[in-house]
Amino acid sequence: MNKLKLGLVFIFILTGVVGFTYLSESAMVVRVLSVLAGLLLAAFVARYTTQGENFYAFCRESSEETKKVVWPSRKETLQMSGVVFAFVVVMALFLWLIDAALMSIVRLMMDQDV
Repeated sequence: MNKLKLGLVFIFILTGVVGFTYLSESAMVVRVLSVLAGLLLAAFVARYTTQGENFYAFCRESSEETKKVVWPSRKETLQMSGVVFAFVVVMALFLWLIDAALMSIVRLMMDQDV
């Protein structure tokens, strides 16, 4: 029965795409609505397949888990952003110094006659 439902999903999607092509003389709104209708019917049928039920349960559980997340306050967010910004500045200066030192060494070596 599950394979039959999945086949029906495929047929609905294909029907929407074929409708888009078949209605080439119609307004674009009608053509897009045909594709959307096919996708909506396919989604409705897919919801009742085994995979669809598993996906729906996963989405419901994910939604419940996101409600458990403790988000940082404005003060904590600004503090952490400041730490990240300071770290980026320090690393940029460090890498610039390393680059300048290596460039000086290369110039020194290139100017010497061996």
